[in-house]
Amino acid sequence: MSGSMANLTDATSLQQFEELLKNNSKSLTVVHFHAAWAPQCSQMNDVMAELAKEHKHTMFVKLEAEAVPEVSEKYEITSVPTFLFFKGGEKIDRLDGAHAPELTNKVQRLGSGGGGAARAGDVPKEDLNERLKRLINAAPCMLFMKGSPQEPRCGFSRQTVQILKDHNVHYSSFDILSDEEVRLGLKTYSNWPTYPQVYVDGELIGGLDIVKELVESGELENTFPKTVSLESRLKSLINKSPVMLFMKGNKEAAKCGFSRQILEIMNSAGVEYNTFDILEDEEVRQGLKTYSNWPTYPQLYVKGELIGGLDIVKELKENGELASVLKGEN
Repeated sequence: MSGSMANLTDATSLQQFEELLKNNSKSLTVVHFHAAWAPQCSQMNDVMAELAKEHKHTMFVKLEAEAVPEVSEKYEITSVPTFLFFKGGEKIDRLDGAHAPELTNKVQRLGSGGGGAARAGDVPKEDLNERLKRLINAAPCMLFMKGSPQEPRCGFSRQTVQILKDHNVHYSSFDILSDEEVRLGLKTYSNWPTYPQVYVDGELIGGLDIVKELVESGELENTFPKTVSLESRLKSLINKSPVMLFMKGNKEAAKCGFSRQILEIMNSAGVEYNTFDILEDEEVRQGLKTYSNWPTYPQLYVKGELIGGLDIVKELKENGELASVLKGEN
């Protein structure tokens, strides 16, 4: 190892980790959750060392995820490498995976202006309501709870998680124990004194008792967004418009040769169509292959039925059948 730098260090316990955050609350702290067995982690440690040389005011912390489970669980670290970014003791950003360019980018953006940290401390007061509003609307169904769904920190939170799970409710959660400002602020904001609190589409539904009542009255199904199963999500995407093209990129910019060629053919057919960029959504990208039993992209659908990929579209064009197929005439 090269001579260690003052702003690059290892955290080996929860206490040490919290000390580091506290002592460095004025500037950016970057925490790399890593594992000794993962080669991509040692690569990212080298990247961190380089960044630490450039960004003297940013604190870089390495933490072995499995060695300090209290910290890993608190921040729901499920894979390595994962990077968390802290300012003023608050988690402000997260990066999953070994993405050196993104890590560099975030460090530059979040760490810029060492003086910015003092300002950030003065803002939250009037900004808290904005922040709460954003959190409440962060997902169609939001659960504010003690702990995380994997590890609830109170019985009421645990029961609520269980009910939502049993009823396939799709929700995101926020651990109020991780954020005193939110914990106190939300009680006033929503005029509801206890936790857990459940919100749907930004509206407070209530706590555990109300969720239980909804179960008993059979209203729960209508109140909550179902986990839109991937299948029903794919179905609705395929049927989003009469002619749907799933491709790499979009009408403005195709990201692969096949997608580019199919766009040219579609545009020459003179039929309205919509596109979906599978590069933006890994779940759809993988799911659709299985759903339609078609392993490659682009994929063209008419009225919810798979027509095929580039070869088939070329063939239809050569046989003069494309326009009528796109209009769903046969």
